[in-house]
Amino acid sequence: MKRLLHTVLTAVLICSALLTHACKNKSESGDQSADSLSSRLHDTIVVGTLYSPTSYFLYKGDLMGYHYDLISKFAKDKGLAVEFKVTRNMASLIELLDSAKIDVIAYSIPVTAEYKELLRHCGSEIITHQVLVQPENKGDTLITDVTQLVGRTIYVEQGSKYESRLHNLNNELGGGINIKTIKHDSIMTEDLIEMVANGKIPLTVTDSDIAKLDHTYYDNIDIDLEISFPQKSSWAVNPSDTLLANAITAWAKTDSIQQLERQLFRQYFEKSKINRGKVLDFKHLAKGHISEYDEFFKKYAANIGWDWRLLAAQAYIESRFDPYATSWAGARGLLQMMPATARRYGLSMNDITDPELNIAAATRSIADLDQSLKKYVSNDKERINFILAAYNSGIAHIYDAIALAGKYGKNPTVWHGNVSEALLLKANPDYYNDEVCKFGYFRGKQTVAYVEEVTRIYDIFKQQ
Repeated sequence: MKRLLHTVLTAVLICSALLTHACKNKSESGDQSADSLSSRLHDTIVVGTLYSPTSYFLYKGDLMGYHYDLISKFAKDKGLAVEFKVTRNMASLIELLDSAKIDVIAYSIPVTAEYKELLRHCGSEIITHQVLVQPENKGDTLITDVTQLVGRTIYVEQGSKYESRLHNLNNELGGGINIKTIKHDSIMTEDLIEMVANGKIPLTVTDSDIAKLDHTYYDNIDIDLEISFPQKSSWAVNPSDTLLANAITAWAKTDSIQQLERQLFRQYFEKSKINRGKVLDFKHLAKGHISEYDEFFKKYAANIGWDWRLLAAQAYIESRFDPYATSWAGARGLLQMMPATARRYGLSMNDITDPELNIAAATRSIADLDQSLKKYVSNDKERINFILAAYNSGIAHIYDAIALAGKYGKNPTVWHGNVSEALLLKANPDYYNDEVCKFGYFRGKQTVAYVEEVTRIYDIFKQQ
Protein backbone atom coordinates (compact mmCIF):
# COMPACT_ATOMS: atom_id res chain seq x y z
CA MET A 1 0.00 0.00 0.00
CA LYS A 2 2.83 2.40 0.95
CA ARG A 3 4.60 1.66 -2.34
CA LEU A 4 1.37 2.34 -4.28
CA LEU A 5 0.78 5.63 -2.41
CA HIS A 6 4.38 6.71 -3.06
CA THR A 7 3.97 5.93 -6.76
CA VAL A 8 0.73 7.95 -7.00
CA LEU A 9 2.22 10.94 -5.13
CA THR A 10 5.28 10.88 -7.35
CA ALA A 11 3.12 10.81 -10.48
CA VAL A 12 1.03 13.74 -9.22
CA LEU A 13 4.14 15.80 -8.44
CA ILE A 14 5.62 15.06 -11.86
CA CYS A 15 2.38 16.02 -13.63
CA SER A 16 2.12 19.20 -11.57
CA ALA A 17 5.69 20.14 -12.42
CA LEU A 18 5.15 19.42 -16.10
CA LEU A 19 1.92 21.46 -16.13
CA THR A 20 3.59 24.42 -14.42
CA HIS A 21 6.50 24.24 -16.84
CA ALA A 22 4.13 24.04 -19.82
CA CYS A 23 2.11 27.04 -18.63
CA LYS A 24 5.29 29.00 -18.03
CA ASN A 25 6.58 28.12 -21.48
CA LYS A 26 3.23 29.06 -23.02
CA SER A 27 3.28 32.42 -21.23
CA GLU A 28 6.87 33.08 -22.22
CA SER A 29 6.10 31.96 -25.78
CA GLY A 30 3.22 34.47 -25.92
CA ASP A 31 5.50 37.23 -24.69
CA GLN A 32 8.16 36.24 -27.17
CA SER A 33 5.56 36.23 -29.93
CA ALA A 34 4.53 39.82 -29.15
CA ASP A 35 8.15 40.86 -28.80
CA SER A 36 9.04 38.96 -31.96
CA LEU A 37 6.33 40.78 -33.94
CA SER A 38 7.55 44.18 -32.82
CA SER A 39 11.17 43.16 -33.41
CA ARG A 40 10.40 41.64 -36.81
CA LEU A 41 8.65 44.87 -37.91
CA HIS A 42 11.23 47.17 -36.27
CA ASP A 43 8.34 48.79 -34.33
CA THR A 44 6.71 50.03 -37.57
CA ILE A 45 4.27 48.17 -39.78
CA VAL A 46 4.51 49.25 -43.42
CA VAL A 47 1.10 48.97 -45.08
CA GLY A 48 0.40 48.78 -48.79
CA THR A 49 -3.00 49.80 -50.13
CA LEU A 50 -4.83 51.39 -53.04
CA TYR A 51 -6.83 54.58 -53.20
CA SER A 52 -10.49 53.62 -53.34
CA PRO A 53 -13.81 54.58 -51.77
CA THR A 54 -13.78 51.39 -49.70
CA SER A 55 -10.20 51.25 -48.44
CA TYR A 56 -8.19 54.49 -48.27
CA PHE A 57 -8.99 58.07 -49.24
CA LEU A 58 -8.57 61.68 -48.17
CA TYR A 59 -11.71 63.57 -47.10
CA LYS A 60 -11.72 67.14 -45.81
CA GLY A 61 -8.03 66.78 -45.01
CA ASP A 62 -8.45 63.56 -43.00
CA LEU A 63 -7.38 60.08 -44.08
CA MET A 64 -10.31 57.68 -43.97
CA GLY A 65 -11.47 54.30 -45.22
CA TYR A 66 -12.71 50.97 -43.92
CA HIS A 67 -9.34 49.23 -44.30
CA TYR A 68 -7.40 52.33 -43.22
CA ASP A 69 -9.29 52.49 -39.93
CA LEU A 70 -8.89 48.76 -39.26
CA ILE A 71 -5.15 48.51 -39.94
CA SER A 72 -4.56 51.68 -37.93
CA LYS A 73 -6.36 50.02 -35.02
CA PHE A 74 -4.23 46.87 -35.40
CA ALA A 75 -1.04 48.95 -35.28
CA LYS A 76 -2.26 50.82 -32.20
CA ASP A 77 -3.23 47.61 -30.41
CA LYS A 78 0.19 46.09 -31.10
CA GLY A 79 2.10 49.23 -30.09
CA LEU A 80 3.38 49.80 -33.62
CA ALA A 81 3.86 52.91 -35.67
CA VAL A 82 2.21 52.67 -39.10
CA GLU A 83 3.48 53.82 -42.49
CA PHE A 84 1.35 53.70 -45.65
CA LYS A 85 2.53 53.13 -49.20
CA VAL A 86 -0.18 53.71 -51.82
CA THR A 87 0.30 52.21 -55.26
CA ARG A 88 -1.60 52.50 -58.52
CA ASN A 89 -2.71 48.89 -58.99
CA MET A 90 -2.81 45.40 -57.49
CA ALA A 91 0.25 44.22 -59.39
CA SER A 92 2.35 47.00 -57.83
CA LEU A 93 1.10 46.07 -54.36
CA ILE A 94 2.11 42.45 -54.80
CA GLU A 95 5.48 43.49 -56.16
CA LEU A 96 6.09 45.61 -53.03
CA LEU A 97 5.08 42.68 -50.85
CA ASP A 98 7.35 40.28 -52.72
CA SER A 99 10.32 42.64 -52.39
CA ALA A 100 9.66 43.13 -48.65
CA LYS A 101 9.03 46.87 -49.07
CA ILE A 102 5.68 46.49 -47.31
CA ASP A 103 4.60 44.12 -44.54
CA VAL A 104 0.90 43.77 -45.25
CA ILE A 105 -1.65 44.65 -47.92
CA ALA A 106 -4.66 46.27 -46.23
CA TYR A 107 -7.03 45.91 -49.14
CA SER A 108 -9.53 43.30 -50.28
CA ILE A 109 -7.41 40.72 -52.13
CA PRO A 110 -9.59 38.01 -53.72
CA VAL A 111 -9.04 34.52 -52.33
CA THR A 112 -8.22 32.75 -55.60
CA ALA A 113 -5.76 30.09 -56.72
CA GLU A 114 -3.80 32.79 -58.58
CA TYR A 115 -3.27 34.96 -55.51
CA LYS A 116 -2.68 32.05 -53.12
CA GLU A 117 0.56 31.34 -54.98
CA LEU A 118 1.75 34.92 -54.46
CA LEU A 119 0.72 35.76 -50.90
CA ARG A 120 -0.77 34.54 -47.65
CA HIS A 121 -4.30 35.71 -46.86
CA CYS A 122 -5.02 36.78 -43.29
CA GLY A 123 -7.46 38.64 -41.09
CA SER A 124 -11.22 38.71 -41.55
CA GLU A 125 -12.77 37.39 -44.73
CA ILE A 126 -15.01 39.75 -46.66
CA ILE A 127 -17.65 38.08 -48.82
CA THR A 128 -19.15 39.91 -51.80
CA HIS A 129 -21.38 39.03 -54.74
CA GLN A 130 -22.16 40.67 -58.02
CA VAL A 131 -25.61 42.21 -57.67
CA LEU A 132 -28.22 43.72 -59.94
CA VAL A 133 -28.78 47.46 -59.48
CA GLN A 134 -32.36 48.39 -60.34
CA PRO A 135 -34.86 51.14 -59.50
CA GLU A 136 -36.60 50.54 -56.20
CA ASN A 137 -39.97 50.00 -57.83
CA LYS A 138 -43.14 49.22 -55.98
CA GLY A 139 -45.35 46.18 -56.47
CA ASP A 140 -44.53 43.32 -58.81
CA THR A 141 -42.14 45.20 -61.10
CA LEU A 142 -39.06 44.51 -58.95
CA ILE A 143 -36.80 41.79 -60.37
CA THR A 144 -36.38 39.12 -57.70
CA ASP A 145 -35.00 36.17 -59.70
CA VAL A 146 -32.32 35.92 -62.39
CA THR A 147 -34.77 34.20 -64.72
CA GLN A 148 -36.63 37.51 -64.91
CA LEU A 149 -33.61 39.08 -66.63
CA VAL A 150 -34.59 37.46 -69.91
CA GLY A 151 -35.83 40.21 -72.19
CA ARG A 152 -34.22 42.94 -70.05
CA THR A 153 -31.47 45.39 -71.04
CA ILE A 154 -28.47 45.68 -68.71
CA TYR A 155 -25.62 48.21 -69.08
CA VAL A 156 -22.08 47.35 -67.93
CA GLU A 157 -18.52 48.45 -68.55
CA GLN A 158 -16.98 46.90 -71.64
CA GLY A 159 -14.46 44.17 -70.86
CA SER A 160 -15.35 44.12 -67.17
CA LYS A 161 -15.94 41.07 -64.98
CA TYR A 162 -19.59 42.15 -64.92
CA GLU A 163 -19.88 41.76 -68.68
CA SER A 164 -18.24 38.33 -68.42
CA ARG A 165 -20.65 37.21 -65.69
CA LEU A 166 -23.68 38.43 -67.65
CA HIS A 167 -22.59 36.49 -70.75
CA ASN A 168 -22.19 33.34 -68.63
CA LEU A 169 -25.57 33.91 -67.00
CA ASN A 170 -27.14 34.53 -70.39
CA ASN A 171 -25.81 31.17 -71.60
CA GLU A 172 -27.13 29.46 -68.46
CA LEU A 173 -30.59 30.92 -69.11
CA GLY A 174 -30.54 30.00 -72.80
CA GLY A 175 -30.18 33.59 -74.03
CA GLY A 176 -32.45 36.60 -74.01
CA ILE A 177 -30.54 39.11 -71.86
CA ASN A 178 -29.74 42.27 -73.83
CA ILE A 179 -26.22 43.22 -72.68
CA LYS A 180 -25.17 46.79 -73.51
CA THR A 181 -21.49 47.60 -73.00
CA ILE A 182 -20.03 51.06 -72.35
CA LYS A 183 -16.36 51.88 -72.91
CA HIS A 184 -14.46 52.35 -69.66
CA ASP A 185 -12.85 55.61 -70.80
CA SER A 186 -16.23 57.29 -71.21
CA ILE A 187 -18.11 56.03 -68.15
CA MET A 188 -17.57 53.98 -64.99
CA THR A 189 -19.64 51.62 -62.87
CA GLU A 190 -20.42 54.39 -60.36
CA ASP A 191 -21.76 56.50 -63.23
CA LEU A 192 -23.97 53.64 -64.35
CA ILE A 193 -25.38 53.28 -60.84
CA GLU A 194 -26.20 56.99 -60.79
CA MET A 195 -27.86 56.63 -64.19
CA VAL A 196 -30.09 53.86 -62.83
CA ALA A 197 -30.97 56.07 -59.85
CA ASN A 198 -31.82 58.96 -62.19
CA GLY A 199 -33.87 56.77 -64.55
CA LYS A 200 -31.50 57.18 -67.50
CA ILE A 201 -30.81 53.45 -67.88
CA PRO A 202 -32.87 50.51 -66.56
CA LEU A 203 -30.28 48.19 -64.98
CA THR A 204 -26.60 47.65 -64.24
CA VAL A 205 -24.41 45.22 -62.29
CA THR A 206 -21.69 45.81 -59.71
CA ASP A 207 -20.06 44.22 -56.64
CA SER A 208 -22.18 44.23 -53.50
CA ASP A 209 -19.76 46.37 -51.48
CA ILE A 210 -19.74 49.08 -54.17
CA ALA A 211 -23.51 48.78 -54.45
CA LYS A 212 -23.94 49.24 -50.69
CA LEU A 213 -21.64 52.26 -50.73
CA ASP A 214 -23.53 53.89 -53.60
CA HIS A 215 -26.85 53.08 -51.94
CA THR A 216 -25.84 55.55 -49.20
CA TYR A 217 -25.94 58.27 -51.89
CA TYR A 218 -28.96 56.98 -53.84
CA ASP A 219 -31.70 55.55 -51.66
CA ASN A 220 -34.03 54.88 -54.59
CA ILE A 221 -32.16 51.83 -55.91
CA ASP A 222 -32.55 48.14 -55.04
CA ILE A 223 -29.38 46.04 -54.73
CA ASP A 224 -30.68 42.81 -53.19
CA LEU A 225 -30.58 40.41 -56.15
CA GLU A 226 -27.31 38.42 -56.25
CA ILE A 227 -26.33 37.14 -59.68
CA SER A 228 -22.99 35.43 -58.94
CA PHE A 229 -21.33 33.02 -56.57
CA PRO A 230 -19.75 34.54 -53.43
CA GLN A 231 -16.24 35.96 -53.71
CA LYS A 232 -14.04 35.86 -50.61
CA SER A 233 -11.30 38.41 -50.03
CA SER A 234 -9.03 39.55 -47.19
CA TRP A 235 -5.76 41.26 -46.33
CA ALA A 236 -2.51 39.52 -47.22
CA VAL A 237 1.14 39.21 -46.23
CA ASN A 238 4.19 37.57 -47.76
CA PRO A 239 3.73 33.76 -48.04
CA SER A 240 6.59 33.18 -45.61
CA ASP A 241 5.37 35.65 -42.96
CA THR A 242 3.48 33.23 -40.73
CA LEU A 243 4.12 35.32 -37.60
CA LEU A 244 2.36 38.45 -38.92
CA ALA A 245 -0.41 36.48 -40.63
CA ASN A 246 -1.25 34.62 -37.42
CA ALA A 247 -1.13 37.82 -35.36
CA ILE A 248 -3.53 39.63 -37.69
CA THR A 249 -5.94 36.68 -37.91
CA ALA A 250 -6.00 36.14 -34.13
CA TRP A 251 -6.56 39.88 -33.57
CA ALA A 252 -9.40 39.94 -36.13
CA LYS A 253 -11.19 37.08 -34.34
CA THR A 254 -11.52 38.95 -31.04
CA ASP A 255 -14.98 40.15 -30.06
CA SER A 256 -13.94 43.79 -29.81
CA ILE A 257 -12.52 43.86 -33.33
CA GLN A 258 -15.50 42.06 -34.83
CA GLN A 259 -17.68 44.68 -33.17
CA LEU A 260 -15.45 47.43 -34.60
CA GLU A 261 -15.75 45.89 -38.08
CA ARG A 262 -19.54 46.01 -37.82
CA GLN A 263 -19.40 49.61 -36.65
CA LEU A 264 -17.09 50.65 -39.52
CA PHE A 265 -19.21 48.76 -42.03
CA ARG A 266 -22.26 50.72 -40.90
CA GLN A 267 -20.35 54.01 -41.12
CA TYR A 268 -18.95 53.49 -44.62
CA PHE A 269 -21.47 51.19 -46.28
CA GLU A 270 -24.83 51.78 -44.61
CA LYS A 271 -25.09 55.26 -43.09
CA SER A 272 -26.83 57.63 -45.50
CA LYS A 273 -24.73 60.41 -46.99
CA ILE A 274 -27.84 62.32 -48.06
CA ASN A 275 -28.50 65.54 -46.15
CA ARG A 276 -31.94 65.04 -44.65
CA GLY A 277 -32.02 68.16 -42.52
CA LYS A 278 -35.15 70.27 -42.34
CA VAL A 279 -35.75 72.30 -45.50
CA LEU A 280 -36.67 75.88 -44.64
CA ASP A 281 -39.38 77.91 -46.33
CA PHE A 282 -37.48 81.11 -47.04
CA LYS A 283 -40.60 82.90 -48.31
CA HIS A 284 -41.76 83.39 -44.75
CA LEU A 285 -38.52 84.89 -43.47
CA ALA A 286 -38.63 88.42 -42.15
CA LYS A 287 -36.83 91.01 -44.24
CA GLY A 288 -33.09 90.91 -43.53
CA HIS A 289 -33.44 87.86 -41.26
CA ILE A 290 -32.22 84.37 -42.16
CA SER A 291 -31.52 82.43 -38.96
CA GLU A 292 -31.13 82.80 -35.22
CA TYR A 293 -27.36 82.87 -35.79
CA ASP A 294 -27.32 85.93 -38.07
CA GLU A 295 -25.36 88.07 -35.62
CA PHE A 296 -22.53 85.51 -35.66
CA PHE A 297 -22.57 85.24 -39.46
CA LYS A 298 -22.32 89.03 -39.71
CA LYS A 299 -19.57 89.27 -37.12
CA TYR A 300 -17.26 86.60 -38.54
CA ALA A 301 -18.01 87.06 -42.25
CA ALA A 302 -16.60 90.58 -41.85
CA ASN A 303 -13.28 89.02 -40.77
CA ILE A 304 -12.90 87.30 -44.15
CA GLY A 305 -14.46 89.97 -46.36
CA TRP A 306 -17.53 87.88 -47.23
CA ASP A 307 -21.15 88.87 -47.48
CA TRP A 308 -22.65 87.39 -44.29
CA ARG A 309 -25.45 85.90 -46.36
CA LEU A 310 -22.94 83.76 -48.26
CA LEU A 311 -21.63 82.34 -44.98
CA ALA A 312 -25.23 81.75 -43.88
CA ALA A 313 -25.94 79.95 -47.16
CA GLN A 314 -22.93 77.71 -46.58
CA ALA A 315 -24.10 76.89 -43.04
CA TYR A 316 -27.58 76.11 -44.33
CA ILE A 317 -26.23 73.61 -46.89
CA GLU A 318 -23.85 72.12 -44.33
CA SER A 319 -26.28 71.62 -41.42
CA ARG A 320 -29.67 73.23 -42.11
CA PHE A 321 -28.70 75.55 -39.21
CA ASP A 322 -28.58 72.61 -36.77
CA PRO A 323 -25.60 73.14 -34.40
CA TYR A 324 -25.74 69.47 -33.36
CA ALA A 325 -25.76 68.01 -36.88
CA THR A 326 -23.27 65.17 -37.38
CA SER A 327 -22.29 63.74 -40.77
CA TRP A 328 -21.45 60.12 -41.64
CA ALA A 329 -17.75 61.10 -41.52
CA GLY A 330 -17.98 62.71 -38.08
CA ALA A 331 -18.12 66.38 -39.14
CA ARG A 332 -20.14 68.38 -36.63
CA GLY A 333 -21.77 71.72 -35.98
CA LEU A 334 -23.27 74.53 -38.02
CA LEU A 335 -20.44 74.51 -40.54
CA GLN A 336 -19.67 70.78 -40.22
CA MET A 337 -16.07 70.83 -39.09
CA MET A 338 -14.16 67.56 -38.93
CA PRO A 339 -12.82 66.85 -35.42
CA ALA A 340 -9.18 67.01 -36.53
CA THR A 341 -9.76 70.33 -38.32
CA ALA A 342 -11.61 71.72 -35.31
CA ARG A 343 -8.68 70.81 -33.05
CA ARG A 344 -6.29 72.63 -35.37
CA TYR A 345 -8.35 75.77 -34.81
CA GLY A 346 -8.54 75.35 -31.08
CA LEU A 347 -11.93 73.69 -30.65
CA SER A 348 -12.59 70.78 -28.32
CA MET A 349 -15.29 68.22 -29.05
CA ASN A 350 -17.57 70.16 -26.70
CA ASP A 351 -16.78 73.48 -28.38
CA ILE A 352 -17.53 72.20 -31.87
CA THR A 353 -21.30 72.34 -31.34
CA ASP A 354 -21.24 75.85 -29.90
CA PRO A 355 -22.68 78.02 -32.73
CA GLU A 356 -20.39 81.03 -32.31
CA LEU A 357 -17.22 79.03 -31.73
CA ASN A 358 -18.00 76.79 -34.70
CA ILE A 359 -18.55 79.78 -37.00
CA ALA A 360 -15.44 81.54 -35.69
CA ALA A 361 -13.22 78.49 -36.32
CA ALA A 362 -14.80 77.81 -39.71
CA THR A 363 -14.10 81.37 -40.91
CA ARG A 364 -10.48 81.04 -39.81
CA SER A 365 -10.34 77.88 -41.90
CA ILE A 366 -11.89 79.73 -44.85
CA ALA A 367 -9.31 82.51 -44.48
CA ASP A 368 -6.49 79.95 -44.65
CA LEU A 369 -8.04 78.33 -47.74
CA ASP A 370 -8.31 81.76 -49.35
CA GLN A 371 -4.65 82.48 -48.68
CA SER A 372 -3.55 79.10 -50.06
CA LEU A 373 -5.60 79.48 -53.27
CA LYS A 374 -4.61 83.07 -54.11
CA LYS A 375 -1.56 81.99 -56.08
CA TYR A 376 -3.76 79.73 -58.23
CA VAL A 377 -6.82 81.97 -58.67
CA SER A 378 -6.20 85.70 -58.54
CA ASN A 379 -9.77 86.85 -59.16
CA ASP A 380 -11.44 87.35 -55.76
CA LYS A 381 -14.97 86.51 -56.93
CA GLU A 382 -13.91 83.41 -58.86
CA ARG A 383 -11.78 82.23 -55.96
CA ILE A 384 -14.87 81.94 -53.75
CA ASN A 385 -15.99 78.93 -55.83
CA PHE A 386 -12.63 77.28 -55.20
CA ILE A 387 -12.81 78.07 -51.47
CA LEU A 388 -16.27 76.55 -51.17
CA ALA A 389 -15.11 73.45 -53.02
CA ALA A 390 -11.99 73.14 -50.87
CA TYR A 391 -14.03 73.54 -47.69
CA ASN A 392 -16.24 70.65 -48.80
CA SER A 393 -13.60 68.29 -50.16
CA GLY A 394 -10.36 69.37 -48.56
CA ILE A 395 -7.89 71.56 -50.42
CA ALA A 396 -5.70 68.65 -51.54
CA HIS A 397 -8.30 67.45 -54.05
CA ILE A 398 -8.70 70.96 -55.41
CA TYR A 399 -4.95 71.14 -56.00
CA ASP A 400 -5.25 67.87 -57.96
CA ALA A 401 -8.21 69.19 -59.95
CA ILE A 402 -6.30 72.37 -60.83
CA ALA A 403 -3.38 70.23 -62.03
CA LEU A 404 -5.67 67.96 -64.07
CA ALA A 405 -7.43 70.96 -65.61
CA GLY A 406 -4.09 72.40 -66.74
CA LYS A 407 -2.91 69.09 -68.15
CA TYR A 408 -6.08 68.30 -70.09
CA GLY A 409 -6.67 71.63 -71.76
CA LYS A 410 -9.07 73.30 -69.34
CA ASN A 411 -8.66 76.67 -67.63
CA PRO A 412 -7.15 76.01 -64.17
CA THR A 413 -8.27 79.44 -62.89
CA VAL A 414 -11.98 79.00 -63.65
CA TRP A 415 -14.27 76.75 -61.62
CA HIS A 416 -17.43 76.18 -63.68
CA GLY A 417 -16.90 73.89 -66.65
CA ASN A 418 -13.17 73.71 -66.05
CA VAL A 419 -11.73 72.80 -62.64
CA SER A 420 -15.16 71.47 -61.60
CA GLU A 421 -15.05 69.06 -64.54
CA ALA A 422 -11.50 68.06 -63.67
CA LEU A 423 -12.56 67.31 -60.09
CA LEU A 424 -15.16 64.86 -61.41
CA LEU A 425 -12.35 62.93 -63.10
CA LYS A 426 -10.86 62.06 -59.71
CA ALA A 427 -13.41 59.26 -59.28
CA ASN A 428 -11.81 57.50 -62.26
CA PRO A 429 -8.60 55.50 -61.62
CA ASP A 430 -7.28 56.53 -65.03
CA TYR A 431 -7.15 60.09 -63.68
CA TYR A 432 -6.61 59.80 -59.93
CA ASN A 433 -3.61 57.62 -60.74
CA ASP A 434 -2.32 60.26 -63.16
CA GLU A 435 1.16 61.50 -62.25
CA VAL A 436 -0.13 65.05 -61.64
CA CYS A 437 -2.61 63.76 -59.04
CA LYS A 438 -1.00 63.56 -55.62
CA PHE A 439 -3.98 62.77 -53.40
CA GLY A 440 -5.81 59.92 -55.09
CA TYR A 441 -9.45 58.97 -55.32
CA PHE A 442 -12.23 61.45 -54.64
CA ARG A 443 -15.95 61.43 -55.38
CA GLY A 444 -16.21 64.93 -56.84
CA LYS A 445 -19.92 64.95 -57.69
CA GLN A 446 -20.91 65.94 -54.18
CA THR A 447 -18.45 68.83 -54.10
CA VAL A 448 -19.53 70.17 -57.49
CA ALA A 449 -23.16 69.98 -56.35
CA TYR A 450 -22.20 71.64 -53.06
CA VAL A 451 -20.78 74.72 -54.78
CA GLU A 452 -23.90 74.96 -56.94
CA GLU A 453 -26.24 74.64 -53.95
CA VAL A 454 -24.43 77.17 -51.76
CA THR A 455 -24.51 79.64 -54.66
CA ARG A 456 -28.20 78.98 -55.28
CA ILE A 457 -29.15 79.50 -51.63
CA TYR A 458 -26.97 82.62 -51.48
CA ASP A 459 -28.94 84.08 -54.38
CA ILE A 460 -32.17 83.39 -52.44
CA PHE A 461 -30.78 84.96 -49.25
CA LYS A 462 -29.76 88.09 -51.15
CA GLN A 463 -33.44 88.67 -51.88
CA GLN A 464 -34.34 88.71 -48.20
